[in-house]
Amino acid sequence: MRKTGHQTPYYTINGIIQRGLPVLIITCVMGILVGQLLNSREKNLISMPAILILIPSLIKIGGDTGSMLGARLSSAFHMGLGDNLRSNPVVHNSVIAASIVGFVSSISVSILVFLASSFLGYGMPFLTILEISLIAVIIELAVVYSATVAIAFVSHRFGMDPDDTVIPFIASLGDLVGVTGIFMALYILNIL
Repeated sequence: MRKTGHQTPYYTINGIIQRGLPVLIITCVMGILVGQLLNSREKNLISMPAILILIPSLIKIGGDTGSMLGARLSSAFHMGLGDNLRSNPVVHNSVIAASIVGFVSSISVSILVFLASSFLGYGMPFLTILEISLIAVIIELAVVYSATVAIAFVSHRFGMDPDDTVIPFIASLGDLVGVTGIFMALYILNIL
């Protein structure tokens, strides 16, 4: 790529720091919120070891699949395929594919957590683990995917590279919404 006139290249050290630092500060604050949320329910969580096994893997589903979705949308925007959100097959197909991956992952995690907790003597009924997992993932994916599409579209619309904003923000949002979703699932099922 050739520079002409007084144009500054987009990927300079200063440019990357200026765009990345605000996002990283926000994600650090979100990480602190997740820690405080878990800390506020510490006694309840310690009494349910199966849930402690479930939390790390379940909260990653939203952030990881949301990041996959964000990367796909970012690529689509760079190729000029993502200007119209409402009738865009790239957006629709990407959300559907990410949702399928999220739900399959949720069911897989439920099976693995059931096996691990049973092996360790922390048994909890499989259907209970599966219900917690599915309720939490429905909440997590709805919020995270909506945010992913919105952030990717707004970043692109305002001339920012969605790669700089979507993935770090969505990974942290997935943790925050994932923990909240698990607690909401426990509340809905009268476990907590």
